[in-house]
Amino acid sequence: MTTTDWNTNIYGQAALEDRSAPRQRVNIPATLRPSGGKGFQTVVLDLSLGGFCANALQRMHAGNRCWLTLPGMESLQAEVVWWDSGRVGCAFANLLSPIVHDNILARYRGDGVFRRP
Repeated sequence: MTTTDWNTNIYGQAALEDRSAPRQRVNIPATLRPSGGKGFQTVVLDLSLGGFCANALQRMHAGNRCWLTLPGMESLQAEVVWWDSGRVGCAFANLLSPIVHDNILARYRGDGVFRRP
């Protein structure tokens, strides 16, 4: 097994384990840009270390890349896992750092209001 295979397998296992962990409900205004498309305003509805669920009225196809931009942060690359009736579920290309995840949750306490530290 090469180092790359090992890293891929470890990430895949972590993403699957994270999927079974409770996701944190949030209400974060953001921008979502599908690969090859124009970004649109959305609201992130839940967030975990491995991914997110957001509103997406335009159809998004499983396996396509996208970029999520939260206020005050650089874009996060993700892959569309599912789309259903105006909602999209995506897995981050790289797991969020627990510190970054906790900071996002501290800024948005489920009401969509940005709070400065």
